[in-house]
Amino acid sequence: MKIENDLGRDDIRRLVLRLAIPSMLAQFVNVLYSVVDRMYIGNIPVTGDAALAGVGVCGPLVSFISAFAYLVGVGGSPLMSIRMGQGNEEEAGQILSTGFALLAVLSGVITALTLAGREWILRSFGASEAIYPYAEQYFTIYLMGTFFALMSIGMNQFIICQGFAKVGMASVAVGALINTILDPVLIFGCSMGVKGAALATVLSQIVSCGFVLRFLCGRRVVIRLGLRGVRKRLMGRILALGLTPFLIIAFDNVLIITLNTVIQAYGGKDADMLLTSMTIVQSFMLMITMPLGGITAGTGPVLGFNFGAGQPERIKSAQKYIVFLALAFNCVMFAVSQIFPGLFVKIFTGNPQYIEMAVRGIRIYALGVIPLAVQYAIVDGFTGMGIPQAAVCLSMFRKTVYIAGALLIPPFFGIENLFYTEPLSDFSGTVVSITAYVLLIGKILKRCAENTR
Repeated sequence: MKIENDLGRDDIRRLVLRLAIPSMLAQFVNVLYSVVDRMYIGNIPVTGDAALAGVGVCGPLVSFISAFAYLVGVGGSPLMSIRMGQGNEEEAGQILSTGFALLAVLSGVITALTLAGREWILRSFGASEAIYPYAEQYFTIYLMGTFFALMSIGMNQFIICQGFAKVGMASVAVGALINTILDPVLIFGCSMGVKGAALATVLSQIVSCGFVLRFLCGRRVVIRLGLRGVRKRLMGRILALGLTPFLIIAFDNVLIITLNTVIQAYGGKDADMLLTSMTIVQSFMLMITMPLGGITAGTGPVLGFNFGAGQPERIKSAQKYIVFLALAFNCVMFAVSQIFPGLFVKIFTGNPQYIEMAVRGIRIYALGVIPLAVQYAIVDGFTGMGIPQAAVCLSMFRKTVYIAGALLIPPFFGIENLFYTEPLSDFSGTVVSITAYVLLIGKILKRCAENTR
């Protein structure tokens, strides 16, 4: 059986690159799911700006649903990596099977609950009368594909943690390609508008899901998917470790929902225009944060495997290269955000007022992305080594600062300065994360070394 990457013996620098680059590209491609949808929606004749605002309201809700995939996928995959590092393939297989069962149950419950309460949810999260019809159309169809969305995202983590980063990237790329092809066909060719964008997303997720499950059931993987290994005792451990990425992603969406509410409260007659501009700004930030997460979380299997194998020196070496890659990527994206934001904004709208507001928003929002690279590396590094408590505390601190800024900046400094909430949280969160890392890493690596005794 050919293993794409030997997590315990391959050269660390090359191993980090072979995991980080495909994972980064996979997440970059994954951004296309939302960016391509929004690009086409924003260019629908007459109703494009209102439709884009409606989909913007759906954005945090869709991401919140995806958070349940990471609850299981990112919760189970580090455990699986650690067990593989310890040579315990039987329990690694049980973790994989239990993860599949959890995702199946969660998808059914989430679909039923959100369909029943979708009107209240959308109106509560910022959908005005003008944009509610578009939000409702998009969200209702998207919910029909919840099972496939959770499976494709969550189970893909169990492919990556076995060292098959390129396969993980391919599963995302296949779905994004289909979504990109179907969007213009369904939105414009079939005159479905927002409904077409949602249907294209669901169909692409079905294909990605099939790709992922077929690979996990095939012969190339070290640990194959089967249902006979489902264990109740592992469910709690998966959910406990996955609580960190779940809370991080879920709280991200609380931030966006808070922003939408604040915009509606203080935006006055320009509220819908500001909401549309914020949707464009957040779409650009996804181009930074999702690939960044691909680098820092995609290399988590290296840290988890070697933590289980009791090799602290390989962990220290890997973390050095992970931070370097994250910083290099974010430096490039910072330059793009300051020099070329107009090119990005114009793919969504041709309205000069929207363009001016969104360009200014991107330049401000991205001021703190360079230190943010270090914060991501630290938080995802703790998660990869199976230490969720530190990770969730650091992430929650940054997001608490963000919410405080969102609530305090508009009444005291004006709604037009709401964009400064992001760099405020990025800089302060990084300072606290570095401090915590310096204080904790010695104890963590000592514990790692004890795994060999």
